[in-house]
Amino acid sequence: MRMILVGYGKMGKAVEQVAIQRGHHVVHKIDSSNSASLAAISPKAVDVAIEFSHPAAAYGNIAQCLAKKIPVISGTTGWLEDKEELYAYCKAQRGTFFYASNFSIGMHIFLKVNTLLAKLMDRCPEYEVALAEEHHLEKKDAPSGTAITLAEGIIRNIHRKKRWLVAPTQQEDSLGIWVTRKQDVPGTHVVTYAAPSDTLEIKHTAHSREGFALGVVLVAEWIRDKEGILGMENFLQLDSC
Repeated sequence: MRMILVGYGKMGKAVEQVAIQRGHHVVHKIDSSNSASLAAISPKAVDVAIEFSHPAAAYGNIAQCLAKKIPVISGTTGWLEDKEELYAYCKAQRGTFFYASNFSIGMHIFLKVNTLLAKLMDRCPEYEVALAEEHHLEKKDAPSGTAITLAEGIIRNIHRKKRWLVAPTQQEDSLGIWVTRKQDVPGTHVVTYAAPSDTLEIKHTAHSREGFALGVVLVAEWIRDKEGILGMENFLQLDSC
């Protein structure tokens, strides 16, 4: 496949390495130093755009690709207040847009477990739920997009929780998210249910960016003949679990 990388930071470089190993071609690399060149790229020369840029640039980058009928895979977080508007634009263009806050296959199994566990714990009000996430110092958004996805899965299924807030919080109807930034931490997420009698905890730890990058490239190989708004639940078919 012929790929363009929109955003060429640590994640873009990791995706490039995996893509080349799997026999693909990275035909353009777009970053802040040459962002204007995205407008000049011909859709006939590209099969897919992979977008890992900055929250302030993501909407414009994705919209430009959709306008050119280039399928877009994005993992940029921190911009999702504009998500519905972009989804509507994609539908109007009859384009292809795949978004995930995290491309780790293990993480998406973890997300499924998180949802199923929350449904069970809705019946157990004696357990107080909390969420913690830890990432590297360069992470631009806090809490992480994955932590927010986990929080939304909990709030949808535990009816005594109405919103998430950055911890600490004393509001009983809110889910607290503890945020930590440390050197060289790819990503750790922990969901804890604590009661006076015991504590139940589920945890996902990423060891490197390679797992995320492989997930991105596998999605790129899968998306070629697809249209519409897509996500990891479509790719992994977890709705059937």
